[in-house]
Amino acid sequence: MTPPIISRAHEHRDRVAVTAPGVSLTYGQLADASRREAQRLLGASSDLRGARVAFLAPPGVEWLVTLWGVWRAGGVAVPLAVSHPPPELAYVLDDAEPSVVVAHPQLADLVRPASEARGMRFLRTPSLSTSAANPPAADADRETALPDVDLDRPALMIYTSGTTGRAKGVVTTHANIEAQITSLVDAWAWTSDDRIPLVLPLHHVHGIVNVLGCALWSGAVCDIHPRFDAVELWQRFAAGGLTLFMAVPTIYARLIAAWDEAPAARREAWSAGARRLRLMVSGSAALPVSVLERWEDITGHRLLERYGMTEIGMGLGNPLAGPRRPGHVGVPFPGVELRLVDEDGAAVGPGEPGEIEIRGPSVFQEYWRRPDETAAAFRDGWFRTGDVAVLEDGSYRILGRRSVDIIKTGAEKVSALEVEETLRQHPQVLDCAVVGVPDPDWGERVCAAVVPRTGGLDGAALKAWARDRLAPYKLPRSILSVDALPRNAMGKVTKPAIRTLFEAEGSTAIPGSSHPPTPTVS
Repeated sequence: MTPPIISRAHEHRDRVAVTAPGVSLTYGQLADASRREAQRLLGASSDLRGARVAFLAPPGVEWLVTLWGVWRAGGVAVPLAVSHPPPELAYVLDDAEPSVVVAHPQLADLVRPASEARGMRFLRTPSLSTSAANPPAADADRETALPDVDLDRPALMIYTSGTTGRAKGVVTTHANIEAQITSLVDAWAWTSDDRIPLVLPLHHVHGIVNVLGCALWSGAVCDIHPRFDAVELWQRFAAGGLTLFMAVPTIYARLIAAWDEAPAARREAWSAGARRLRLMVSGSAALPVSVLERWEDITGHRLLERYGMTEIGMGLGNPLAGPRRPGHVGVPFPGVELRLVDEDGAAVGPGEPGEIEIRGPSVFQEYWRRPDETAAAFRDGWFRTGDVAVLEDGSYRILGRRSVDIIKTGAEKVSALEVEETLRQHPQVLDCAVVGVPDPDWGERVCAAVVPRTGGLDGAALKAWARDRLAPYKLPRSILSVDALPRNAMGKVTKPAIRTLFEAEGSTAIPGSSHPPTPTVS
């Protein structure tokens, strides 16, 4: 059989599926181009039989045709991050051991030497245009040459963002992907009349499943932007025709900054265009309440915040219709089972914090070649997310990751996300990240890296201000002023890097002390 998302393309053959600079493909053209790519990947073989195919391409039609081609050839797609330097790419090649490596001509030099040194077959992505996507008539009967691909076959290997350790390959099957997509299509009422811009990287589930996958499953249109440009995106909102938008909090913050810098007439046009969309979603990192409220002021949209991760797709989301509570991520999506448990695995009640455990058809198959870590990630069939939440008035609120966001200081547990949200309310604080740093007396001490607004940061004044808003054990004992927070490609703060800053400062950190610029990973 053909993977379901691809077989559905035949129902919409004459409709536009994707656009990108210089090209617009119908569903029929996309299906035909992916069939030819599958045949190229197969070569003399009749079935890749689960062999990994790693590919490096910017967001665009070449990326999508390669993905579908890998699936139709019976392989496992391993998308590589265009932002990663050669050593990071080489790590994935060593771990995934792909039989084929495919790269866009503009990026070939980043990965070709490593692939050839490892004896891996290397291919360049084909050049695609609207005319080139049309197959020769003689090829029309060749689809029977492709293998049958069962739903239980592995389909995709996405590497975790590495915020808590070295990246691992998360293997999902075609059935997992179908469950992840259909859950969101149901919850967010996707139809073939929708149109969505894609400005997210395509080596994470947010862009691959939530945006591109849902759009193509529904017969909708996805406009692919190779890079994010705030002014360009605002102008696209103003031009009309879009119905949905999905992004990470960092992108919303950059859009707000661009809006603030624009002339009044342009602001009005941009805001009016954004109001015409039916839904805007935020995820992949905690959404600051200040960003949510400012975005609502500008566009009239209260962002729909959801919770998910590479291993499960999306687990929780605020309602499409109905109230969306700041700081909360709603309820489980269709088909998702969720429970909160304590450290011993016993269920906790409403109002009590517990680790989120997820069960259902969307949950991944395994960590690639890590059987011990795979086994440890499950408890009685439930996936242990490592994230802690509390159920309040029927809606879940995320307190943070047990490993990095739940700080154990003395006899108390502190939610780093709660402290961060409080500190962001101070007029001098543009952004911040709170971590626990080892302490011989307290186990961990609460520390905050703060990005100040113009005018600098008075750390002592910030601590005094926070003392009126936080319990004593939640107060940051050390504050560092930094130029930027280190982030990965999805906008998540890499907290191990933050912790390293404080460990380097040791006991000499003083309130408001400055620190050299912290690099931002884009």
